[in-house]
Amino acid sequence: MGGFFGAISKQDCVLDLFFGTDYHSHLGTRRGGMAVYDETLGFQRQIHNIENTPFRTKFENDLHEFKGRAGIGCISDTDPQPLLVKSHLGLYAISTVGIINNADALVEQYFSDHGHQFMAMSSGKVNSTELVAALINKKDDLVSGIRYAQEQIDGSATILILTSDGIIAARDKLGRLPILIGQGPEGCCVSFESFAYKKLGYYDAYELGPREIVRVTANGWETLAPAGEEMKICAFLWTYYGYPNSTYEGVNVEVMRYRNGQAMAKAETERGTLPDVDYVAGVPDSGIPHAIGYAQESGKPFARPFVKYTPTWPRSFMPTNQDVRNQVAKMKQIPVPDLIEGKKLLFVDDSIVRGTQLRETVEFLYESGAEEVHMRSACPPIMYGCKYLNFSRSNSDMELIARRTIQEIEGDEGQKHLEEYADAATERGQCLLKHICESLGFDSLGYQSLDSLLDAIGIDKSKICTYCWNGKE
Repeated sequence: MGGFFGAISKQDCVLDLFFGTDYHSHLGTRRGGMAVYDETLGFQRQIHNIENTPFRTKFENDLHEFKGRAGIGCISDTDPQPLLVKSHLGLYAISTVGIINNADALVEQYFSDHGHQFMAMSSGKVNSTELVAALINKKDDLVSGIRYAQEQIDGSATILILTSDGIIAARDKLGRLPILIGQGPEGCCVSFESFAYKKLGYYDAYELGPREIVRVTANGWETLAPAGEEMKICAFLWTYYGYPNSTYEGVNVEVMRYRNGQAMAKAETERGTLPDVDYVAGVPDSGIPHAIGYAQESGKPFARPFVKYTPTWPRSFMPTNQDVRNQVAKMKQIPVPDLIEGKKLLFVDDSIVRGTQLRETVEFLYESGAEEVHMRSACPPIMYGCKYLNFSRSNSDMELIARRTIQEIEGDEGQKHLEEYADAATERGQCLLKHICESLGFDSLGYQSLDSLLDAIGIDKSKICTYCWNGKE
């Protein structure tokens, strides 16, 4: 994934930019960057590797070198950014979030016009943000260029541009990610997460629609290109990677997760499949609010049988070495023996993607003395790797535990019946549950239905992307 934050003020905005960007650290672990504009000093920029050290620590020593009343920052799980670009459109800084599936084709198309070149990274790939900038520069103004780039890209592109005149924000053409504007007494900000600016003294002012492009200044904002009607916002904002305090399209993340957990427990009660357990628990961290809702509706007490120790390793996949990552994941799980030994436990997780860490969690619980471990997923089985954002993205769909299990059950024929396998009411759906239970060591397994998940989000269902579950664009 990735996140972004921009600030523009009548006074120096560097601290707001620093803290606002830092508040997006849960969205990425590879690169962090800030670009600031000052009328006297011009553009200043810094990018750091944050794979093993948090954004805040890497940038604290840079703060005294930055000065300016406007800036953009990003947390990136892909390429180094923001980039500084100089073209016939002027000098600007640019940051993007999204995926370009047809990057190679676009680069070749660009090369066909002799005289163009890209700075290649060590892998030989072109920086995606540089490619977006190259597409923008094909037109005579930034707005036309942004629209052109978004139309040419197979995938998604949400864009922030810092110029000497202000910040230009462009939401993806189908609004797969949010862009929100906050306003305060001295200026405005642009953010992925709404909670990020409220702690800085800004209040909710505006949420961009899909395709909408706005210019933000210290005095306010103006729409440069209107919003479109069609939207496909990512449902995983609410189920998994959105921060609990944030609100998108008027729906708070934490509240949605409570509703979702309640709906799961209600459906199980009506079906008579609710297991007799001592405690309901959430797989930390985003599974916890789903579990709270489940516990409230089921009448089973909520507990935390294990706690993640995160002061030194906030996210278990931060180390670059896979063996170290696996060991860190194990070291972080600290049991509460009184809540595990001899107990029947039901856990709710936000999703089950590959299942690797979940298997290790279940083994850890049994080793700690659990009598039974039941698992519930707060969303349906993931059948397709995301091709629009950098979430549940895989080299092959067969890395996903649901697809891999279907292949083991029925071979290639099973891949023709994914809709049946995703439905627990069918024979194939029950077969999928049984095999994953055996594979991961659960006593029972249940998935939230797609309809109930969408009901819990509560906005027009046609405006929500469900590709990773049903393959529908």
